Amino acid sequence: MIYGSVPGLDRACSRLVLGTMAFSSAEKDRWWRLLDRFVESGGNCIDTALIYQGGESELIIGQWLKARGIRGEVIVLTKGAHPKADGKPRVRPEAIAEDLEISLNRLGVESIDLYLLHRDDPSVPVDEIVDALNREKGAGRLRAFGGSNWSVQRLQAANEYALGRGMTPFAASSPQFSLALTKEPRWPGCTSVTPEDLRWYQESQMPLFAWSSQASGFFAGRIARHGDDPSDLRRVYDLPENWARLARAERLAKAKGQAPTQIALAYVLCQPFPTFPLIGPLTEEELAESLAATKVELTPEEVMWLDGRRLDPPFPLNAS
Repeated sequence: MIYGSVPGLDRACSRLVLGTMAFSSAEKDRWWRLLDRFVESGGNCIDTALIYQGGESELIIGQWLKARGIRGEVIVLTKGAHPKADGKPRVRPEAIAEDLEISLNRLGVESIDLYLLHRDDPSVPVDEIVDALNREKGAGRLRAFGGSNWSVQRLQAANEYALGRGMTPFAASSPQFSLALTKEPRWPGCTSVTPEDLRWYQESQMPLFAWSSQASGFFAGRIARHGDDPSDLRRVYDLPENWARLARAERLAKAKGQAPTQIALAYVLCQPFPTFPLIGPLTEEELAESLAATKVELTPEEVMWLDGRRLDPPFPLNAS
């Protein structure tokens, strides 16, 4: 495992973060085994959210933490202030307080290590949000906070407000980011990293917790190039540029003796700013494959070739 730092956390954070969106009580033993393998492999950051599986994801993690007695060794990342069924934005101080209380109770912890607002509402001034999060931090209910699916403009505005008043700023951001581009949001209110955003992250060095870091299986061949199935993956990722990126990932994977999914994950890990890819393995075999990607080293030239900023392959042609 490899590690990085996040402002406000008192320990190094594993660069791979275990996503638990699929965790449900119907298969609790299965998910506990996956959590055990992740921690045994050096992973220490677990991602969940108030809305995942109607709250069952948080409950499973809380039960596992208590049973294993390792709360002090694990960084718990959860998210709140997501719209409810009516779709109306809820990024307001009262919703943050309400959701945080529910998550604390489900997880059975006194404080959330990293609390992310699951959506943004640009109609709410950043000062109200930053003030509310600082109050929660002052009360000891969270240690660090950030935004999931926030634009870089709103992140910048929030941190300028916080730093200008001697307050704690956002410590992290969690948009969709992978080697693949997106045609449209996977879900309403989601954001994906643009080339312009990449420059901002490099300049600010804000830690980026990338969800769908492997494009939800696109690099594992989850959809065929010439298909007409109405899947979410095709709706979001079926772009000519993505097929070109997949071809380059396959070519580099062959040259390095890796799988294309590992090259795609290494692409996220090898950015010139702190990245923490969220992975969502459903089996221990998938987890092992993702863990192996931490050993794949990509040069800056290989990173730029993968996303098309460099035209010529940065490795011998006979290696392809």
